[in-house]
Amino acid sequence: MHPVFLPRGHTATTIPVTFVNAATWQEFRESLDSRARTFADAAGFEPKAGRHLLLPAADGALAGVLFALESGDDPSKDLFRPGALSGLVPAGTYRFVNAPHDSKLAALAFALGCYRFTRYRKQDEKEVKLELPGNVDGEDLTRTVDGVFLARDLINTPANDMGPPELEDAARTLAGRHGAFVRSIVGDDLLKESFPLVHAVGRAAARAPRLIDIIWGDPNHPKVTLIGKGVCFDTGGLDIKPESGMLNMKKDMGGAATMLALAHMLMDRGTKIRLRVLIPAVENAISGAAFRPRDVYRSRKGLTVEIGNTDAEGRLVLADAITLADEEQPDLIADMATLTGAARVALGTDIPPFYTDDDELAAALAGCATSENDPLWRMPLWRPYDQLLDSKVADVNNVASGNFGGSITAALFLRRFVAAAKAWLHVDIFAWNQTAKPGRPEGAECQAARALYAVLVSRYG
Repeated sequence: MHPVFLPRGHTATTIPVTFVNAATWQEFRESLDSRARTFADAAGFEPKAGRHLLLPAADGALAGVLFALESGDDPSKDLFRPGALSGLVPAGTYRFVNAPHDSKLAALAFALGCYRFTRYRKQDEKEVKLELPGNVDGEDLTRTVDGVFLARDLINTPANDMGPPELEDAARTLAGRHGAFVRSIVGDDLLKESFPLVHAVGRAAARAPRLIDIIWGDPNHPKVTLIGKGVCFDTGGLDIKPESGMLNMKKDMGGAATMLALAHMLMDRGTKIRLRVLIPAVENAISGAAFRPRDVYRSRKGLTVEIGNTDAEGRLVLADAITLADEEQPDLIADMATLTGAARVALGTDIPPFYTDDDELAAALAGCATSENDPLWRMPLWRPYDQLLDSKVADVNNVASGNFGGSITAALFLRRFVAAAKAWLHVDIFAWNQTAKPGRPEGAECQAARALYAVLVSRYG
């Protein structure tokens, strides 16, 4: 059980948290004793979403907490709103007196709001705990929290301490925890074993590129392969990024971190799948060995790829990994990547687009995105845009001609490397919170993993 949660039946003294809204406040106010009612009025408490009030006991101790939510029929309600509580209340152990909009998500958000990145700077920490509400599964909640914290830690770590070797170390640690097999193909061995695109992107860096391959589970179970973009820092290569575009590129391995988080959730649960996790881990650096615009490389699949822009490197490393995954004809290949700025232009930073040809999978993922408060939005694999990837000298260009539809054309590029898998899913994540929100501190974020976890659990148990 995660340390923030107390199981039902514990003996600790708890502080009650009561949720109110504009519709319930007056009735609840009348139920307060005169002292508490007078205090609430004097404090000017209003039931506006996010407002809270600490109610004193007669001896000056903390008697309880009022916390305001949106009304239940408010379409803009934030199911993670209770996640603000862990930062607002003093140290102590708390329990929900009444149900928020969703008890499981409220408890999850409370825990996620406790996250702090403390690797380089000591921070004052208070100990807040929450009694598990109702029939919430504490074990499942714990593996979700642990997975999200793992992803946030990996993404928040700067590239000087999170290069390809360190990302491999993190993958090996996770694999060891769950008894999984792990193999890594490093440096020029990538060429010997036919991963030329991974090698081309990473060969300019001082730290060697690699393909990390984790296998777990019964080989007779349905095969599910997760692929995460592991570009540990992206300068843009010879098509170098501007200063503003490079500042947060430590997060360009967010796809890898997120897939490791999802893998933890699935393995810890003992999901009935044969799980494979592939992480092409590279740095897109600049040196005399850097790959160049107009270079042409033959991919693992055999397709020749012209380099239209060296800053479109993520799709290159994913292409070789997808090809490897496709060779064993899995039930599902899912790749996740901080791939395009075009996705942010289309949907902003909070809603990752996803792409798939499988309508049943798309419907299930969209449903779980809503129920898990893990936003996603399906975008079209618009085949007429395929021609925008045409090259005059190779089978395909790594970037489209023109300036529009960049997230779609990136997905279409990746789609060319899938042939035998029963289903394929691509998610274009941002992996970062620009500002702090309840349960989502500013900085690294694990997007889409919880929704995909719910889909896989519902399918495979």
